[in-house]
Amino acid sequence: MGTSARRLFAAACCVAPIFGAMGQVEAREIVPFHMQAEPGTIVIRNSERRLYLVQGDGTAIRYTVAVGASSRQWEGETVINGRHVRPAWAPPAVVKRDVPNLPDMIPGGAPNNPMGEAAMTLAGGEYAIHGTNLPRSVGRAVSYGCFRMFNEDIVDLMNRVTVGTRVVVTR
Repeated sequence: MGTSARRLFAAACCVAPIFGAMGQVEAREIVPFHMQAEPGTIVIRNSERRLYLVQGDGTAIRYTVAVGASSRQWEGETVINGRHVRPAWAPPAVVKRDVPNLPDMIPGGAPNNPMGEAAMTLAGGEYAIHGTNLPRSVGRAVSYGCFRMFNEDIVDLMNRVTVGTRVVVTR
């Protein structure tokens, strides 16, 4: 992975402590969707902890995601600018400050790599939509601003979208 890709994965998004057990989280499903958005657009609703892939027929594929902790959530529009399978991850300074015992680089595919099976980086910041090695975090507000998905869901989503896909993040 090149220097610029490593910087993207140095996003302040991936590590947060998770406490307590979590019940079964819904699998992805096709649901009615009435927000004005072009087919193929990804819409993430922080308040719902859901990601929607707009289908264009009044439906969307809905996935459960982990979102940023309340102080780290963001809203806006961006595009996917990178797609990576089993990416390496370098914790950014804010994460190293919070969790100083983290190594400087965690290789892709390592069981302690918080990016999981795949990641799609988002333009204009240091955030990504990615898998996770902490599946019980999915459905919670716990990240540093990234969007975590079950590994099987990020693989599914990545197979459906490309670089340049529009991403809309709302409250």
